[in-house]
Amino acid sequence: MHNLHSDTESGRGDIKLEDFSADEIAAGMLEMDAALPDIIRPALSSIAVLIDKTAVLLANGGRLFYLGAGTSGRLGILDASECPPTFGVPHGLVVGMIAGGDSAIRRAVEFAEDDVHQGFRDLMEHEVSSKDLVLGISASGRTPYVLGALQACKAAGITTACICCNIDTIIGREADFPVEVQTGAEFVTGSTRLKAGTATKMILNMISTGTMIRLGKVQGTRMVDMQLSNHKLVDRGTRMLHELTGLNTEAARALLLEFGNVRAALAAWKAQN
Repeated sequence: MHNLHSDTESGRGDIKLEDFSADEIAAGMLEMDAALPDIIRPALSSIAVLIDKTAVLLANGGRLFYLGAGTSGRLGILDASECPPTFGVPHGLVVGMIAGGDSAIRRAVEFAEDDVHQGFRDLMEHEVSSKDLVLGISASGRTPYVLGALQACKAAGITTACICCNIDTIIGREADFPVEVQTGAEFVTGSTRLKAGTATKMILNMISTGTMIRLGKVQGTRMVDMQLSNHKLVDRGTRMLHELTGLNTEAARALLLEFGNVRAALAAWKAQN
């Protein structure tokens, strides 16, 4: 197996990926990603502090904004879009924003990330305020769209955070709650949709899930507030109610459909028993 690891991109110049077999490509990418838990572990205390701060702000009427360009923006939008169906929170509680607007989700908008003023303008369209938290996502730690937004937020008294895949970045220095991890060289040099993207997704999972747990949106390990948006989730909710109440499947499903989610159905059952 080729030596894939390096602290710098320039140290991998002798590797020729075009000579790899398909097996070597898959194994090499897995090998590089396997290092991520150890890379992220030193940042866990920073992530935990951010979870608690986010939960406090959201509990007091605030919102969580994710702001990024390219892959970073798309990952924030993905995480935000999954919060309502998973945890039953309203759309708009967690908002994902990308440089270039919604069209940039599917197709790159040239130079959109280079506008240092547009990030805050985009936030102002949502009437961002001091009750909210704005989390900038930037693999490099220097994306102008994100940097300018965090600087403007700081001047306006809005709490800021960031996820960066470098250490001691200019964006990290601007953020109130920075989360920085050193993901290092990519399998394909400079392609931060790979290891940096995976690290970012892992950290976003921790932040949003941890926040929702702190807000009481999970009981035990169960998504009791999830939306019943398809047959699979109705079946899952039915099984939850069956396990929690001992009702047979038919009765559990009827109760679930009557009250709309597991939490409400369970509360109604407890009130009657």
